Amino acid sequence: MGQLDGKVAIVTGAGQGVGRGIALALARQGAAVAIGGRTVVKIEKTVAEIEEAGGRALAIGCDVADRGQVDALVAAVADAYGTVDILVNNAQTVIPLKPLSETTIDDLAVCYSSGTLGTFHAMQACFPHLSEHGGRIINLASSTGVEGDPGFASYVMAKEAIRGLTKVAAREWGRFGITVNVICPFGDSPASIGFRDAAPKRFEAILNKVPLGRMGDSEHDIGGAVAALAGPGMSYLTGATLMVDGGRCILR
Repeated sequence: MGQLDGKVAIVTGAGQGVGRGIALALARQGAAVAIGGRTVVKIEKTVAEIEEAGGRALAIGCDVADRGQVDALVAAVADAYGTVDILVNNAQTVIPLKPLSETTIDDLAVCYSSGTLGTFHAMQACFPHLSEHGGRIINLASSTGVEGDPGFASYVMAKEAIRGLTKVAAREWGRFGITVNVICPFGDSPASIGFRDAAPKRFEAILNKVPLGRMGDSEHDIGGAVAALAGPGMSYLTGATLMVDGGRCILR
């Protein structure tokens, strides 16, 4: 028995890394998990892991930048499981490190469409279901955005826009019993591993500032935090940014 028994969750971009960890953690707590992602082979592997552990899961190919595909994803989940209770907006394309002076409109478009716009699409598409009975939306931003780390201009812009969108939704949708929160993880995702490999000295400097001294485990640390936010014990928390980053960024 888990705290999310009987709940239906959608997790975008859950074929690997933090998204995969979140999907596994939600399933471990009893939720049926629908996994959306552009690379079907990857999301099918996550589904197989969940099913092998005795959980329920569904893989649906989806590019969240395309509103039609997002609407089709939500419709397929509602058809398969009857409703949507939890939405986790994890999908986000990350581009290589680049100085602000060299950042292009195309860079912004990639990060914005995959992250900010994808989050917006999924929130709107799920709203009719969530507004019927209440629910949870957990969006993913980044301590990179909170800190304004150099080299991440387009990514930071997308992630900070998601935090702003979250605040608006928390105020507008609270009357429907919908909580909307943000987590800023520091987990062992392909993006963070790629950054570590591309800029080892910068990564080591960041890690040295993490009080807990390590990256978070995507399933147990990051996924565990999301599962807690989705559970009954967090029904009075909304509009918040939770730094699930080992203390790297302690908000003032």
